[in-house]
Amino acid sequence: MEDLFEANSWGDTWRDGIYSYVHYHSRIHEVLGIARGKGRVRFGGNKGRIFTLKAGDVAILPAGTGHQCLFAEEDFLVVGAYPPGPTTNARRSRIGRARRRALDPRRSI
Repeated sequence: MEDLFEANSWGDTWRDGIYSYVHYHSRIHEVLGIARGKGRVRFGGNKGRIFTLKAGDVAILPAGTGHQCLFAEEDFLVVGAYPPGPTTNARRSRIGRARRRALDPRRSI
């Protein structure tokens, strides 16, 4: 899968899973290729559509597309890559940030 992405000028490849919280890349597109296993992924933020992805599937995410893994088989493996250009600039959604602040044990009530 890495060879296919790199042949089409998508580089800075990685192999891992997909975060379990909504996140997005504000300045760069991302391609996700499922190398192994199966998982349920939501694209489009907290109210986005849920897809079951399996080995061989590829998703291309325009910059700013929120995504998160809702379920993954134990062997779920994703290959990701980015087009030439700015850094990945991963960010969490605003809802995630507010919830994280509310759950922070260091904050007084």
